[in-house]
Amino acid sequence: MSKLKLTYFDFHGGRGEPARLIMALGDIPFEDERISFEEHFDTLKNRPFEAVPVLEVDGRVISQSNTINRYLGKMAGLYPQDALQAALCDEVMAAVEDATHMVVATFQMEDEEKKATRESLVAGPITVYLKRFEQYLKDRGGEYFADNRLTIADLKIYSWVGSFTSGMLDYVPADIVNKTAPLLIEHYDRIHQHPKVVAYYSQFNA
Repeated sequence: MSKLKLTYFDFHGGRGEPARLIMALGDIPFEDERISFEEHFDTLKNRPFEAVPVLEVDGRVISQSNTINRYLGKMAGLYPQDALQAALCDEVMAAVEDATHMVVATFQMEDEEKKATRESLVAGPITVYLKRFEQYLKDRGGEYFADNRLTIADLKIYSWVGSFTSGMLDYVPADIVNKTAPLLIEHYDRIHQHPKVVAYYSQFNA
């Protein structure tokens, strides 16, 4: 098996978390390099597109979170083989990435601008995305987003929903998902209670 090393920030969540979970669920050994924001800014010139996550595969660097997710998902058996189901999976991941970018763009704003921008996102795009994802979930059986089983799309949504429920985003209500798209909370809990997800996070609480 290839030697894998994932580099991302030292916290649970964000664009790197689905890749970590894919490898945990697929029993794929990997080096989990967790860096501080300071370390990232000191070394970003060494990374493709000056961003993380990045995945090293036998020394070769792969960037772009959804590309990494698909590569690992195929290894872990968590990416659909059927072309249409794969497209449905990709659609969800791309949409989450679009929504994530809107919030990430506010990180460096001054507090007053950040407050106004995030409140506008909550009232508009974030609510639209949450409702649309909930409808997708309903249309696809109510449990998973593609292939009638757990795929990388579910892990992408799981991590994104977790960013809201954590309460760590200033000016974004921690209960926005519960109030706007409660079916996504049920989906989040289903993933969170998966035995291998429980085992993965338990190692950080030991």
